[in-house]
Amino acid sequence: GLLAQLPFAEFKLLSANYDFTNTVMNGFVEAYNTFMVNGIKIGVFGLGIKLAGLVGEDLFKETVYLNPIEIAQDMSALLKKEEQCDLVICLSHLGYSYEDDQRPSDLKLAAKTDNIDLIIGGHTHTFLDKPVIRQNRLDKSVLVNQVGCYGINLGRIDFYFDSKKNIQTEGISITV
Repeated sequence: GLLAQLPFAEFKLLSANYDFTNTVMNGFVEAYNTFMVNGIKIGVFGLGIKLAGLVGEDLFKETVYLNPIEIAQDMSALLKKEEQCDLVICLSHLGYSYEDDQRPSDLKLAAKTDNIDLIIGGHTHTFLDKPVIRQNRLDKSVLVNQVGCYGINLGRIDFYFDSKKNIQTEGISITV
């Protein structure tokens, strides 16, 4: 059904941890995209939750799920180092956190990667009044946010950069 809706989308579909080879979606989804906003280069990549057990196999067919933590580490390094992005954002549909410690989540993603500045999450419909700050593997701050579900809330996070392109936010400073 998603393929039929693509002609109406005025945006790119991003997913770095689904391999769509051998599916009708092959070639229609990109791992990441970059944007230039007022001289600041922003890299954005997407991650999705494991489909098996959540979505019928007849719907996702041969879509291959790749480890989101490993893919995020690779994507964020590519965006930060090769693409020279000043800000790296992950659009996550992994879920904020789980009691089951085996499942990947946004909080684990923040802690187990090096180059993500902001994780905008979904799936668990977590209502956060403001972003949560977690330290990554390099002890740098990562903002993690979710604004609930059903379009009830709209989130906004402002990043400010100094002349050296260091991120300045309320109460924290992240050097990029």
